[in-house]
Amino acid sequence: MTRGAITSSELPAPAGAYSHLVEAGGLVFSAGFGPQDPATGRVPDGVAAQTEQVISNVETALGLVGLGLADVVKTTVHLQHLDRDSAEYNEVYARRFPEPCPVRTTVGSTLAGILVEIDVVAARPDGG
Repeated sequence: MTRGAITSSELPAPAGAYSHLVEAGGLVFSAGFGPQDPATGRVPDGVAAQTEQVISNVETALGLVGLGLADVVKTTVHLQHLDRDSAEYNEVYARRFPEPCPVRTTVGSTLAGILVEIDVVAARPDGG
């Protein structure tokens, strides 16, 4: 099986030793993306604005390999304040990800200076 990794200056710089995306076996796995604006490094205020930016970062990453949000089959979401922010987060998420929605796991996490982080698994429509 061939494995390819992608890191791009169009995305927030990795904060450690990891790639933005790794592709293997017709699947594309992303790192966890936070809400940093890739051009400025700024983090917007509030969970709705941060969710918008995170999903835009995911969309940009997938675009680098010719995929989009419609190709996402699985998301893992980390919310700093699960009880407080779930409804507002869900509103943005439901609007941005097309039907049929990917499967999703959402957990409360201790995040450093951000409210939301998302990683995804996307599948190539042709399987590889």
